[in-house]
Amino acid sequence: MALRLPTLCHCLRQPLPNPRFFQRRWAQVQDVRFLATHDAQQRVMAKYREKLERAAREKGLSDISELKEQYKEKIDTLRKQAIVPGATGPLTPPPSPEAAPSHPSSVASSPKSPWPSPPPPPTPQSKGAAPTPPPGVKTLNSFLDLDKVRDLPNKEVQALWRLRHASNSQSVHFVVPAGVFRSLLQTAKQHPSFVLPVPREIPVEDAEVSENETKTQQAAELHYLQFAHPHVDTTTLLFTSLAEFKLRGEFASPHTTVTFHQELADSHDLVLGQGTVVENKGISVAEAQWLVMCMQKFYVRSEEGKGRGELLSMFTRGDSGFQVERLIDEAEKIV
Repeated sequence: MALRLPTLCHCLRQPLPNPRFFQRRWAQVQDVRFLATHDAQQRVMAKYREKLERAAREKGLSDISELKEQYKEKIDTLRKQAIVPGATGPLTPPPSPEAAPSHPSSVASSPKSPWPSPPPPPTPQSKGAAPTPPPGVKTLNSFLDLDKVRDLPNKEVQALWRLRHASNSQSVHFVVPAGVFRSLLQTAKQHPSFVLPVPREIPVEDAEVSENETKTQQAAELHYLQFAHPHVDTTTLLFTSLAEFKLRGEFASPHTTVTFHQELADSHDLVLGQGTVVENKGISVAEAQWLVMCMQKFYVRSEEGKGRGELLSMFTRGDSGFQVERLIDEAEKIV
């Protein structure tokens, strides 16, 4: 049961009273420094009064005031010698020898390195445990509860994987047999980058075509792919249009990112794949699916794919004999 405190709530809503209303009228502002020095002088005078009076009598003076007047210049000189410059300012600790640079001019003029700092050393892992994935990399456990999925048959795992991504209209998801992926992975490590064509139809201006008709011509748009292996159970595949990659190089943003998850390769003979197609990047989900299928045909070794394997080798070593026309011909055979 919730307790209500109307009185407290009412008090919190009221404006706070002016603090000056509670200030005592007889309150006075005192200089603490004056009080401290004045009391100290009184204590010193009380302690040495007898000695000072005796010294005044020996000098033939009437009282301590005349004694102070006679020694005024000497007292002022001693006071000035006792004052430490800066003692009245704020107390700031001196810089430590380690913090103070030995050569200020050289330190100030040294430019900052343009290269990023090296990554920290990997955290030691317990024996038999999978290494921790780097930031931004999702393992299969981010999508499915592996402890529960490992006990399910293959068909149910595949059904769960499809349902997991069915609500995302920009998703590309699939299942690959583990043996097929091993062949793909071996080729990907030998040829981490490649180009693939996407069929396009472009309009062609023709005077004989009526206004309501459009004449098109078959063409192909090249896309650059690149593999990475950020985790022992994870392989990523990035697709970028070749035009943007030529323009921006390593800073080009991919339009499709695909991840292969290998955690169930041994237990279920399955590798689960999922990816996302960025909207408004000039590529549709169907075209991204085509790129994934085309990549598989080039990277999975087979007897009929010797020509595609040769193109991969030519591209990797930068052979000038690599021909885009031949690449398109090999891609058309996949359909």
